Amino acid sequence: MARLLLTLALVLYATLGLAQQGETPAPEPLSEPPMTLERLANIILNIDEDAQLRGSAIEFTIQDIPVIVVTDPRADRMRAMVPIRSADGLDPEELMRLMQANFDSALDARYAVARGRLWGVFIHPLSPLEQDQFLSALVQTVNVARTYGQTYSGGAQVFGGGDSNGIYQDLLDDLRKGQAL
Repeated sequence: MARLLLTLALVLYATLGLAQQGETPAPEPLSEPPMTLERLANIILNIDEDAQLRGSAIEFTIQDIPVIVVTDPRADRMRAMVPIRSADGLDPEELMRLMQANFDSALDARYAVARGRLWGVFIHPLSPLEQDQFLSALVQTVNVARTYGQTYSGGAQVFGGGDSNGIYQDLLDDLRKGQAL
């Protein structure tokens, strides 16, 4: 919120300064077009050419991990999901650990339980979703599934000097290959 207020103040200051000088401010650079199911499908097909579109859902694989992306254009929502395991047998300590990870290490991805299964999920409004946000979300969602039972990490931010940051960056770079806005 503070960042938004600072940005608005700077824009207002710059606009007033230019207006006093009789100049017109430069137009804002064009942003990405709104995200749609079609645009998501194109991004996903660049990741996995065997992706399957089923209505408003797309099923595909990232490094042998199944991913499902579901959209609801009327509600302007999307959800990327990775199945992890059956929810049967999740004990209170495990559920507590999942909630802790949702707070600190899962980052933008989350652990969730639905239909008797534990999932790694990323949920976001559809239209403002940007390509790099989506690719990062896929990396994080795949990583919460991979690290389940160990570090419970979305992987985008890892403290320390280990190898994990490089591994996660490599996956993000792989997903970005061939991506065009």
